[in-house]
Amino acid sequence: MTTVLLVLFLLVTLALIGVILVQRSEGGGLGIGSSQGMGSFMTGRGTANLLTRTTAILGTIFMALALVLAMLGKGQAPRGSILDAAPPAATVPAVPAAPAAPSVPNN
Repeated sequence: MTTVLLVLFLLVTLALIGVILVQRSEGGGLGIGSSQGMGSFMTGRGTANLLTRTTAILGTIFMALALVLAMLGKGQAPRGSILDAAPPAATVPAVPAAPAAPSVPNN
């Protein structure tokens, strides 16, 4: 169940990113810098287009799925920090022993 919701969450996220990137920039936040001024801010014509509604719907689905996934995964993760656990034993590759030095004859 969680895996299906997680895949759906990923698809909604990608669709939301795509819809946001397709939208045309207005040249400034909240309509600032547009030639119409503040009189056209939040009019019915400006907010009723398809991309704005699609963004709102996908945003709502995104938030709902995020809440559902958070509730489903509430008790599954072990408590504590990863820093509390002992580090795994490091395996050192065996180094071959150096050959013995040749003996020098004493004269």
